[in-house]
Amino acid sequence: MTHVLVTGGAGYIGSHACKALKAAGYTPVTYDNLVTGWRDSVKFGPFEQGDLSDRAKLDAVFAKYQPVAVMHFAALSQVGEAMSEPGRYWRNNVEGSLTLIEAACAAGCLNFVFSSTCATYGEHDNVVLDEATPQEPLNAYGASKRAVENILRDFEAAYGLRSVIFRYFNVAGADPEGEVGEHHRPETHLIPVMLEAIDGKRPALTIHGTDYDTPDGTCIRDYVHVCDLVDAHVLGLKWLREDKGSRVFNLGTGTGFSVREVIDASRAVTNREVPHSEGPRRAGDATKLVSGSTRAAGELGWEPARSTMPQMIADAWNWHLNGHYDG
Repeated sequence: MTHVLVTGGAGYIGSHACKALKAAGYTPVTYDNLVTGWRDSVKFGPFEQGDLSDRAKLDAVFAKYQPVAVMHFAALSQVGEAMSEPGRYWRNNVEGSLTLIEAACAAGCLNFVFSSTCATYGEHDNVVLDEATPQEPLNAYGASKRAVENILRDFEAAYGLRSVIFRYFNVAGADPEGEVGEHHRPETHLIPVMLEAIDGKRPALTIHGTDYDTPDGTCIRDYVHVCDLVDAHVLGLKWLREDKGSRVFNLGTGTGFSVREVIDASRAVTNREVPHSEGPRRAGDATKLVSGSTRAAGELGWEPARSTMPQMIADAWNWHLNGHYDG
């Protein structure tokens, strides 16, 4: 078997990546501490429960499976929490990643696909971000991801570790076959929060600010379908296995969707009204944040085919109605 070690493979994006890897002929090995992941989501390969801080456990997993690559998703990722508890983010995201990278190099596993974030760029309002945009993170989440990118570059110089780094904003949707989906506790992402409001499982959605300089007055954000996103990660793995060298890729549609556009699309897809109210702006919210993917399209051949808002909501709604995890 051709194994790939997937850290955070029991989480939202990681579980979809495991399915995509299986379809591409790999055997994904999920490594997850289940703090935010779900054991029920591990369906496509073996599971190893462990923490990134446990070097002995990591060494044993590398020895057992001898993976050809690491696909690293495991991280804390809530911006508000990162502002109030920065030490937790530096310790988990940076120290944990460093331990993982050291273990991979020691095992001779020198292909590394890293799930980074456009939060490393900071606030570049109303421009389309690309890989050359200056990295000026505003919080410990973005800063911790940038730090891991720097670690990967240093370990390439020292040990020959090759990496493909992906930076992106909001991920949405779910596996169209309903095997895995998005399940956070608590849920903070706009689309699942909105679907829960539609279904009466939470109070009405609040639109934070309606006076922005956009066509409908609400903020615009970039969304990528989770299946498109993980397809890019599999293409990144192929890139590394073809010895094309380390590379950074942004993943996005380059246009984005406003909050009202998301609400309108939800109404059309679900045939239900979205209970919502209007509130003041939140401090720090930018008008428009989107990312281009010209490099990913040209070099990887990546196309975000499912990343239309109606499709993302339809797949998320199907999961909301029919999918769940018990543990």
